[in-house]
Amino acid sequence: MRSPRRLFLTSVLAFAASLAFGARAMAETEPLPSWKDGPAKQAILQFVHATTNETSPDFVPPEERIATFDNDGTLWTEHPMYTQLAFALDRVKALAPQHPEWTDTQPFSAVLDSDLEALGAAGEKGLVELVMATHAGMSTAEFEAVVKDWLAEARHPRFKRPYTELTFKPMLELLAYLRANDFKTYIVSGGGIEFMRPMSEPVYGVPPEQVIGSSIETQYEIRDGKPELIRLPKIDFIDDKTGKPVGINRFIGRRPIAAFGNSAGDREMLEWTGAGSGRRLMMLVFHDDAEREYAYGPANGLPDTKFGTFPESLMAEAKQKGWVVISMKNDWARVFAFDK
Repeated sequence: MRSPRRLFLTSVLAFAASLAFGARAMAETEPLPSWKDGPAKQAILQFVHATTNETSPDFVPPEERIATFDNDGTLWTEHPMYTQLAFALDRVKALAPQHPEWTDTQPFSAVLDSDLEALGAAGEKGLVELVMATHAGMSTAEFEAVVKDWLAEARHPRFKRPYTELTFKPMLELLAYLRANDFKTYIVSGGGIEFMRPMSEPVYGVPPEQVIGSSIETQYEIRDGKPELIRLPKIDFIDDKTGKPVGINRFIGRRPIAAFGNSAGDREMLEWTGAGSGRRLMMLVFHDDAEREYAYGPANGLPDTKFGTFPESLMAEAKQKGWVVISMKNDWARVFAFDK
């Protein structure tokens, strides 16, 4: 019987092959087929034409064509909770037999009792405790194997599909379209860098060296005569909000000319991108389609959510600064590849 990890790799490689075929097909037909013809699609097409046409006053040399993408809520679904949080909760349950003290210790007991209210009350500090307990104490290679196994087996509670199938088809087309026009695409996410890297290339076509994310400290050690990088229970870098421009500068060294997000956590990345000279494109995915995916946030007239906060102030800021808001309901003909 093939291992879950092998099944995962087989499935994502097949998916990647289909994306490559799709990219070739797009080059021969109209680009962005899952986008409805409207202001959002036209903004993308016009921007790419203007920045890649050598006769255009907005022409940008290929080496400067940098596009950055948030991950959760921008490239794949982030509800009812971030995918990495779902992974951490499953890890707590798997490791619980080795930690009997967790039954009486928050936030671990909240996880074991499936008490989401108590888990929410633990706040950011509680989430950090969960990550430290479930993501550290092993080598980077061991952690990658655990992530791949989980991605192969875990299913989304609503859609009953692997999380890697819950990527947004229009955004996959956008990634491929930009790369076909000599853009280099980066993921810049608050999620863990080593959680995203095992799936970024086969699922998004983004190689691991073009993934920027939050990280915990690692330490070089010799174990059983072999060099290992060991993950330590200590935060190294938070790649969210003001951390995103810092991470972009640290790891890319160029200011993007296009940036894509979906929440208040992406505001600074879009501000940093827009502050550069020349033509720029800043876009926000707005989750307003409860039927095909989810609708949430104050900008929808709904209560705030801890995952993918989109306040009314962000909608106002987008309008003021010329950022393009992508309506999932009105701008996308399809949300997921499996949609009819």
